[in-house]
Amino acid sequence: HVRGDRNARYALIEYSDLECPYCKTFHPTAQQAIKEYGGKLQWVYRHFPLSFHANAQKEAEAAECANEVGGNDAFWKYIDAIYARTTANGTGFALDKLVPLAGELGLDKAEFKKCFDSGKYAAKITAEMNAGSAAGITGTPGNILLDTKTGTQRVVPGAVPYEQLKSAVDELMKG
Repeated sequence: HVRGDRNARYALIEYSDLECPYCKTFHPTAQQAIKEYGGKLQWVYRHFPLSFHANAQKEAEAAECANEVGGNDAFWKYIDAIYARTTANGTGFALDKLVPLAGELGLDKAEFKKCFDSGKYAAKITAEMNAGSAAGITGTPGNILLDTKTGTQRVVPGAVPYEQLKSAVDELMKG
């Protein structure tokens, strides 16, 4: 899932957990970067639900259903809403609120529920976690800055403050 210009040369690839308190803290930081860098930076969101956050896996599946029912914008609105509302302690956003949230955001609740109840995105989320682990991600948020033209990567672990993220992005852009 991409926020910002899909053709931007530079990418912030975030491996994240919807119940992670550090991810909740980092979310507005990444939003600020997309706003400030305009068409130069894209934000790629990948799921990395940690096993000790009981609701994170199902929340990730729900976000995928938001995407299926309403597209990329719905995916981002859905995760924005979860981050805004969760207490981020592993079960900070109740599972029984996932379907009503979809309706609140204007998605077809019946379609969403059918998707969510199927569990069809569990394998996709596992694949994203495996890819993150293979890329060296060990915790959340795990961030990789990528120059899509040269393949140069920089790992930026954790919920770094905006100035630190900006410095890493600027460094990557200088080559």
